[in-house]
Formats: sequence, structure tokens, C-alpha cells
Amino acid sequence: MSQQNEIRRLTAPDIRARKGGEPLVCLTSYHAHTARILDGYCDVILVGDSLGMVMHGLETPVMGHVGLTPQAINTIGSFRAQGRDEADWAPIEADARAVADAGAFGVVLEAIVEPLGRRITAEVKIPTIGIGASVACDGQILVLEDMLGLSPRVPKFVKRFSELGQSIERAVKGYAEEVRARTFPGPDNVYPMRKK
Repeated sequence: MSQQNEIRRLTAPDIRARKGGEPLVCLTSYHAHTARILDGYCDVILVGDSLGMVMHGLETPVMGHVGLTPQAINTIGSFRAQGRDEADWAPIEADARAVADAGAFGVVLEAIVEPLGRRITAEVKIPTIGIGASVACDGQILVLEDMLGLSPRVPKFVKRFSELGQSIERAVKGYAEEVRARTFPGPDNVYPMRKK
């Protein structure tokens, strides 16, 4: 009988309870292969809820998002940090409070100046997850493809923990060369007839 280590999943109340405690480790993942790798290290694996809501009518716990929201780029004009002038803080703070008051279990603070991220984290009653905000946030998140070096251009707040893009390119190049040279599949990669 095989024994599997069962991973205890955090619920929205568990995440809320981490407010002010041990930082939450969060990454994005959009498919099972990477989610399986992340599962042992991350408290939260963030997946946009559009598919679940639109396609399947699922209701999911909500984590809000304030500051730079990629969906608002056409409105604000570009990908740029928010709140660089203290006069611009009030609407961002109001958005974070509104998210908390609406019942979200957490809020992502994206690309906002560090003092504002620290201030919002101190003010709201739900965990803040920073992405280019502040080390004072209750947790941090990065887009997996960015931190693995798969994205050609990344925002300032991204730290590349690896350069997998180069490794993947070498592997794909080798595969393409072998297919074109008819050396793949080789004898070890095909099925022979049964011996009579």
C-alpha cells in the first residue's frame, strides 16, 4: 500500500487568520503540472476566477485587487506604479477598504509605492498580498512565468529566480532538430513487435 503525504489546504478563513502573522507565499499557476510543483511550497496558488464563474457558474471566495490592475491599463494609459504622489493615495486606500468591507478574504496590492502598501496593510482587516508593494504586506505573489524567466519583459517588482526560458528554448531546438533529421523518435522511443 502506498502512502501519500496529504497536503492540508488552506481555506479562506485560514488565510484571513494569517493577517499580521507568518507571510503568505503565493504564486500564480494556470495548469496542473506547475500547480503540483507549487503545492508543497505555496500557501496560495492564485488562478483567475473568470473561467469558473463564466463557464461553470461556480462561486468562489474572492480576493480583491487594487493599485495597478492590468484590466485597467487602457484607462490609466500604461503599466506604471500607482500612488507615487501622496495626493493619489486616497482612492487606492478607499478601494482597499471597499474590498475588505465587501467581504473579500484578502486583497492583492499591485505596483503601489512602498509606504502606501505598508499603510494599507496596517489599515485593512484582511490579509494584503503584495506584488510590487511592500515587504510589510501579509504575503507576496509573483506570476510564475515571470519569476521563472519565461517572460521576455517583466515589471521592476519581479525578481527572476531562474532563467528557464533559455533551457526550454534549448530543449525545443534540440527536439526540432532531431525531428527534422529523423533521429527522433529513436529505437528507445517506439514500440517493437513482440518476439515470436
